[in-house]
Amino acid sequence: MEPSMIHEALREYKEGIGHFEQELPEVAAEYNRFTEACFAEGELSRQVKHLIGLALGVYTNDEYCIIYHTKGAVDQGATDRQIMEAAAVSGAFGGGAAMSQAVTLVREAIQAFRNAAH
Repeated sequence: MEPSMIHEALREYKEGIGHFEQELPEVAAEYNRFTEACFAEGELSRQVKHLIGLALGVYTNDEYCIIYHTKGAVDQGATDRQIMEAAAVSGAFGGGAAMSQAVTLVREAIQAFRNAAH
């Protein structure tokens, strides 16, 4: 996926969430409260939580979660190596499908978000 496609996928996800919030505002509000609480700073840092989210996204082959949590990890100061290590852990559980996402989409998302920061 090209960097512009990474950013486009993130934009599409946010747009979809906006439509969801219009259709089911109460459900969206509760979902948002729940996920905000899950990703709040706690015993685990926000960075670690995004790395966990990334690993789960890779494991479940969820491209939107891969992109979203790669961005979250980058934004929270994770190094490229930390991001790739989290993605690699998924390969231990998910085999080839997880590793294919780790070595392609995760790498491309890191590059897209690092380049956007400059």
